[in-house]
Amino acid sequence: MTPPPAPATLSPLFADWFARRGWSPRRHQLEMIAAAEAGSHALLVAPTGGGKTLAGFLPSLVELAERGPRPAFGPGSGVHTLYLSPLKALTTDVERNLMTPIREIGLNIHVESRTGDTKQSKKQRQREFPPDILLTTPEQLALFCAWEGA
Repeated sequence: MTPPPAPATLSPLFADWFARRGWSPRRHQLEMIAAAEAGSHALLVAPTGGGKTLAGFLPSLVELAERGPRPAFGPGSGVHTLYLSPLKALTTDVERNLMTPIREIGLNIHVESRTGDTKQSKKQRQREFPPDILLTTPEQLALFCAWEGA
């Protein structure tokens, strides 16, 4: 078994956000960033309330924050991170929790969910202008991928 990479250090943007909330990043959150930066696979196991959702998305948030303006079309304009959830209620919870740091830090990162309840007009827009982070269910992913040009 390969040991986890040494924990990464947070950029000032994210370190300041943690500090404003009175938090310190947890070791497993920093290890997830380090694993992503190293191009390694990672499996995260942490107790309830251990910051797993944030740990799982921190590598994406950091990379997207450093990316700069997103092109409307062409390279870099597709979905960066896909989150697959077995439950649409969990998709909603994760979206709400993910939006907190995005709003509070002021990141230009577009997050959307796609479930069976999503309006057709929004699904069409997602096809043409996909969000940076898409939260969806297996059924909706199958439908999304079945579209011509997906």
